[in-house]
Amino acid sequence: MEDYRAVADAVAADIGAGRLRPGERLATQRAFARRHGIANSTANRVYRELARRGLVVGEVGRGTFVRAGPGTPGPALAEPAAAPVDLELNYPVVTGQTAQLGEGLGRLLRTDVLADALRPVGPAGTPPAREAAAALLTGAGWAPDPARVLFAGNGRQAIAAAVSALVPTGGRLGVEALTYPVVKAIAARLGVTLVPLAQDEDGLLPDALLAAHRSAPLAAVYLQPTLHNPLATTMPERRRAELADVLRRTGVHAVEDTIWAFLSDGPPPLAAWAPEHTVVVDSLSKRLAPGLTVGFAVTPPDLTDRIATALRAGAWTSAGFALDAATGWMTDGTVESVGRAKREDVTLRQEIAGRRLAGFSVRTAPSCYFVWWDLPEPWRAETFVAAAARRGIAVTPAAAFAVGPHSAPNAVRVALASPPPGTLSTALGTLAAIAAGSPDDAMVG
Repeated sequence: MEDYRAVADAVAADIGAGRLRPGERLATQRAFARRHGIANSTANRVYRELARRGLVVGEVGRGTFVRAGPGTPGPALAEPAAAPVDLELNYPVVTGQTAQLGEGLGRLLRTDVLADALRPVGPAGTPPAREAAAALLTGAGWAPDPARVLFAGNGRQAIAAAVSALVPTGGRLGVEALTYPVVKAIAARLGVTLVPLAQDEDGLLPDALLAAHRSAPLAAVYLQPTLHNPLATTMPERRRAELADVLRRTGVHAVEDTIWAFLSDGPPPLAAWAPEHTVVVDSLSKRLAPGLTVGFAVTPPDLTDRIATALRAGAWTSAGFALDAATGWMTDGTVESVGRAKREDVTLRQEIAGRRLAGFSVRTAPSCYFVWWDLPEPWRAETFVAAAARRGIAVTPAAAFAVGPHSAPNAVRVALASPPPGTLSTALGTLAAIAAGSPDDAMVG
């Protein structure tokens, strides 16, 4: 019989990682038992254990709910530990960043400037914002037209608007077989069917896109050619040219997510090869911070109006204050300065990861803020996530990125950006020790 504590640990990991949110109702104990293939009495012990740890609360006549409270408790630890270490979310912050951003906000405190910044803006933003964004996104081999830049509240909203404009309800959106989890949620909300497309060490396979489209037409494809999340691959120029050729032959549009490209000296975006078939989406969330950000959508001329309409209809346009602040940071050099510091920071964190995870099967890149870890036998991703949670460390299982009916790889993504370097080093050492041991031993405590 499976130890009820191991099952409780798995639920605790979901709560600690945010997959089960405060106030969310759990399944009935009978349904939980059926889902997990355990006895009803074992399910009862699981729920009692979760309540003992302060993670859930039972309400007579209503059911069992994830508990909300100060700090919303994370997974229970097998031994005393510091606050949970987040190796799931990836928001890099560097020394001096807040001070630089604060200096840029000073001008907005003038009443005349603030009054102007508080007015609503449309998807096209303002002329200074379009010029600043186009300059920021310009790189080797590609310079976007400022007239084609639209603004969203963040990168996720830019993606949602592009998908909404390109893919009708019930339509098919091609994605890499392992893709950004938010795209899965966006597709579900929009009634869009995701079609997983095979990928290799160079990224999405053009033949896979062509075969899927011939099977049943794809309305669009979403992909991350540079520093792909979660595999950290960067598509070489040859592959980008081949993929662009397939887009032209089929008429399929690509939504190209370049959110991590600012860290890389890689090839120009796919849009440089297929500008008439590619919508580039990006944001300042990783370059600066998610709390005050804007998203960008660089569109082909024939799609500008459609995506602008989608931004308005979805209430996904940028707020005027955020857009004004971002324009100042882009034009005064703050974005570039913070970006340079993050390129140095990611190098340091990669060195830490290289030392701590030496000898394991990990995939990453020198300028990448995450690693993809193919776990050793006999570990399974969900068990490893639960064992890590018992030690106060949150990582992401492969299932969060997988699309389609096939089983997810036996792997986890480990984010490197959030904790201080010393904390990161200790946490990675702990994960390495867990992986080197036995799942049975790790789950007892």
